[in-house]
Amino acid sequence: MNAIARAAGIARSLAIYRGIPGRSARFRRFFSTLIRPGDLCFDIGAHVGNRSLCWVGLGARVVAVEPQPDLARLLRRSFRGHPGITLVESAVGAAPGTAVLHLSSRTPTVASLSPGWIETVSGTEGFAAIRWDRQVEVPVTTLDALIDRFGVPAFCKIDVEGFEAEVLAGLSRPLPCLSVEYVPAALAATLAALDRIEALGSCRFQVSIGETGRFLWPNWREGHELRAWLLTRSPGDRSGDIYARAEA
Repeated sequence: MNAIARAAGIARSLAIYRGIPGRSARFRRFFSTLIRPGDLCFDIGAHVGNRSLCWVGLGARVVAVEPQPDLARLLRRSFRGHPGITLVESAVGAAPGTAVLHLSSRTPTVASLSPGWIETVSGTEGFAAIRWDRQVEVPVTTLDALIDRFGVPAFCKIDVEGFEAEVLAGLSRPLPCLSVEYVPAALAATLAALDRIEALGSCRFQVSIGETGRFLWPNWREGHELRAWLLTRSPGDRSGDIYARAEA
C-alpha cells in the first residue's frame, strides 16, 4: 500500500507541476527576465524538475539537487536528453554530513528536514490532512560546496520546506539572484532566511504568489517593506516565492 501511495503522490506532483496546459510557457516568459542563455542555475529542492526543465529550455546550465530517492529516480529519467542538467542526489544544509528527511508518501512536495517546521504547519488548515509517514537518512552538501564544484550560479532557487535558513547558512557569499519559498503558516522560518540573505549583502526583493509566474509589485522593494507585507499574511493564505536580487 505504501508503494501505491508513493506512486500516487508522484503522479499528483507531476500533474500539478508539469501537466497544467500553459504553465510551462508562462514560466519560460517569467524566468526569461531573470535568466540568460549560458547562465548557471541551482535548483535546490528540484522535486519533479519543472523549474530545471524550464531553465535548460532557456539555454541555462542547471544543477538540480534533490534528496528524495523516489524523485531522484524520476529526475534521472526526465533529464535524459538534457545534457545541460546535472542531477545531485543530496540535501543541502549548513554543513556537509547526513540528515533525516521526513517524507509524506501521498504529498512528496512537503518533504522536509525541519521537524520544527512540520510541527508548526501541521496545526494549520492547509496541512491538516498531510501525514509525514516515512523517514530516510540522506547525504547533505552545502551551497559553498556546490559552488566549488560547479561555479557561482546566476540564479539559485531554494524550496526546501522550512529549511531555507539552514541552506543559506552554508553559503558564504552573496549571489546575483536567488529565491526562497515562503509559507504564511510558518513565517518564522521565512524571516530567518531573509535575515541570512541580508547578512550576505545588500539586495532588493520581489514576491511571486503561488504558481502565478508573475511578480506581485511593479518594482523591487527593500527588506523592511517585504517584512511588513509578510506580516499581513494569514496562515491560510497561499504560499509563494521571495526573490532577492543583489544590488550593484
